[in-house]
Amino acid sequence: MAEQFYQRDVYGKTLVELGKQNKDIVVLDADLSSSTRTGLFAKEFPERFFNFGVAEQNMMAAAAGLAACGKTVFVSTFAIFASGRAWDQVRNSICYSNLNVKIVATHAGISVGPDGASHQALEDIALMRVIPNMNILVPCDGPQTAEAVTAAVNTAGPFYIRLGRPKVPTLENKGKFELGQAQVLTEGDDITIVACGIMVTEALVAVGNLAKQGVKARLINMHSLRPLDTQVILKAAKETRGIIVCEEHNIIGGLASSIDEIVAENNPTRVIRIGVRNRFGQSGDPAQLLKEYNLTSADIEKAALTCFAKCK
Repeated sequence: MAEQFYQRDVYGKTLVELGKQNKDIVVLDADLSSSTRTGLFAKEFPERFFNFGVAEQNMMAAAAGLAACGKTVFVSTFAIFASGRAWDQVRNSICYSNLNVKIVATHAGISVGPDGASHQALEDIALMRVIPNMNILVPCDGPQTAEAVTAAVNTAGPFYIRLGRPKVPTLENKGKFELGQAQVLTEGDDITIVACGIMVTEALVAVGNLAKQGVKARLINMHSLRPLDTQVILKAAKETRGIIVCEEHNIIGGLASSIDEIVAENNPTRVIRIGVRNRFGQSGDPAQLLKEYNLTSADIEKAALTCFAKCK
């Protein structure tokens, strides 16, 4: 069985290691450091950690000020607060000036579970994607979380890194992590499945089930939503019968919308969206919620078979 990690655990440990290497790294949190795991950095470097309490807007504004003074600033809170409550400050204070602020948001998506709709960010990618200068990363497992955070440190400008709450299995043979370059996990010329975050694991299960039915699926881990690997998308659009896009996010404005825009302008093809269909979340067990919102491997498999049959 694949080893499982909390992405936020990996984030916290990676921050500490990067903090040892770079004394200009400072970390800000909004009274959630035990949940986001920035508390690990706070323990190691108390003089470089700032807790802003429940004041996310002020925290983002302060992050902009620190970055303007030459600091590399990591800002963490739950995704719903980082993207929604502080959107004005992210847009006008951070991104407008293209400042070196890395927003690492945890507890994203429906898999937050019992915390319910008020804490389940299903619109955060859309809110971040519409802002110029913002880079967006959605790692699929623990090791890729470390790679994403490291890439953000080594790349100037604003970043939004989206992490979930539950443990996720580690995927093998993903290949090299690069901004703007997707990872092709399985080859196939029948259908393409594009996924990000926890949906990559669900998609991998679907690929195995499809293979047993004679359908060869190409699985793409789109960990970098901005910059986006347009070439791998257009290649898939030309070589396979259709594209299934899987995201733990509203189908409006996220990964599916990104791919819709690319293929519509360059190589129109059928795109089926597996995601939250413009609904709010609700309290529940994460596995049950994934089933309720049609985000399981079975839902991906069904959509792929439908697309394969219709797109000849």
